Amino acid sequence: MASACVYEGVPYRMDSKSHGSTAAYCGTGCQSNFGSCTGTNPPPPTTTSKTTPPNPTPTAAGGLGDCLTKKNVPIRLTSAVDYAARAQPYNLRLPWKPAVIVLPTTTQHISDAVLCAAQNNVKVQPRGGGHSYAAFGLGGKDGSMVIDLESFQTVSLDANNVATVGGGVRLGNLALGIYNQRQRALPHGTCPGVGVGGHATHGGFGLSSRAWGLTLDTIVGLDVVLANGSFVHATSTAYPDIYYVSTANRIRLCTADHHQALRGAADSFGVVTTFYMQTQPAPTSVVQWSFSIPNMFQSASKSATHFLHIQDFARNASIIDRNLGIGIYLDGQGFSISGTYFGPLDTFNTRIKPELLRTLPTPTSQSVKSITWIQSLTQLANGQPLQQPTTGYNLHDNFFAKSLVVPTSGPFTLATLTSYFNYIISTPAPTPWYTILNLYGGPDSQINAKPVSFSAYSDRTALWVLQNYGYTGSPTQPFPQSVFPFIEGLSGSITKAQPGTVFPGYGNYVDPTLSAGEAHRAYFDEGTYGKLVGIKGRVDPGKVFWNPQAIGNE
Repeated sequence: MASACVYEGVPYRMDSKSHGSTAAYCGTGCQSNFGSCTGTNPPPPTTTSKTTPPNPTPTAAGGLGDCLTKKNVPIRLTSAVDYAARAQPYNLRLPWKPAVIVLPTTTQHISDAVLCAAQNNVKVQPRGGGHSYAAFGLGGKDGSMVIDLESFQTVSLDANNVATVGGGVRLGNLALGIYNQRQRALPHGTCPGVGVGGHATHGGFGLSSRAWGLTLDTIVGLDVVLANGSFVHATSTAYPDIYYVSTANRIRLCTADHHQALRGAADSFGVVTTFYMQTQPAPTSVVQWSFSIPNMFQSASKSATHFLHIQDFARNASIIDRNLGIGIYLDGQGFSISGTYFGPLDTFNTRIKPELLRTLPTPTSQSVKSITWIQSLTQLANGQPLQQPTTGYNLHDNFFAKSLVVPTSGPFTLATLTSYFNYIISTPAPTPWYTILNLYGGPDSQINAKPVSFSAYSDRTALWVLQNYGYTGSPTQPFPQSVFPFIEGLSGSITKAQPGTVFPGYGNYVDPTLSAGEAHRAYFDEGTYGKLVGIKGRVDPGKVFWNPQAIGNE
């Protein structure tokens, strides 16, 4: 089977024969934190795999098309030869059909397009890399305006090593760009084809995040087009408040609030054309490690005990600090734990490794080696080149996923883990599936060092973030409806066994089956969401920027 890289955190996924080896993830899409990414060339997607039937696709004929044409905005209508290719989602289960795809080369094009959409009551969504699990980059419904940022490809460093990054840049090109210019680095996911836009504005986890924070945490400024057509530079301290004027309305906005809203919920507020990110010196070496653990799906009670040891290890401040990144992968047949360490190889081998493996079954395979930063990124991408095409990107999957955030205050219990492994052992899976878990918290985590008030990203007390992911063997196969209850049951085996714990969700693993209210409760704490609703009312009262789970939808 083809291999692919997992969306946010773990560097390995096993096929049915590997049983915990470090063989690559064997899906067909690109999951940005482990494995490699390989492309497919599927036929035009059908609508039979949608969770809800599509409405007839609106067109941009008439007012909207005329408005865009008069302003010389580059567009693709549904009649264009390349429309189908440009409108193809990453998740082929959700083939929404935009009324128009805008291909701006200037911020003025974006401003004009947003105003035309507002005047014609058409909803707008930006598209960076296009990896949204819910295809929100295509609007999340038929008939939206998509603003595709593929022409915004700047990657440069200033004298303070702040990277200027275009809204259409993919992670591999970003990593190479800043390293080749000045040996700099950023925390981010491992799939090189994921776009910086959604990744950075909803979190952005990588194995370096416990040391450096999330991608979102590196943002010191953003250039953004707002719903009234204004183009602004948002920072935390630029002005106490600023005014934007358009033909539609006059908006008074506190810059700090807007900067916060963009860092955690940007797709509800505007189109980010440029990010400004504070980089780190790239490590001169990285310890890359992995262990494949056998016999994890024979006894639920034994497997739960083994996992509880891993969790105890991950919380042990006498052994680990911020420099250790950890990810776990399992799929009912293979189980692996892997990651990176920013420290001496000898320290890992003599201090960290023995405690991690203590009481676990003897690994069937293992790898511990010291390599360069770029070698580390390349190996985590597992075969997919870091240098990615800026046009014609063509990687897809066909899947449904749900996420859970396990809080530090409510870690997995033995009963919960027993319930989870019992579900895996006793419940037949209708399609291939996997779970990945990433350590966000633990001793000295720089993800959790930020207060909740730092940004609109709310999960600053997470211990683990996991996703349960079911997919078809081929992206072009019809998506079985039986996958939904299986994945729901996998998540439910955790939440129902631990009813006293609130398990939020992670916005970059967006679940399109959630209602707007359910999504808001999953992805934001109450105080943050209330603040975002207030900002939405001031910045975008007409709800120009919209998807089914956008801020302000209820």
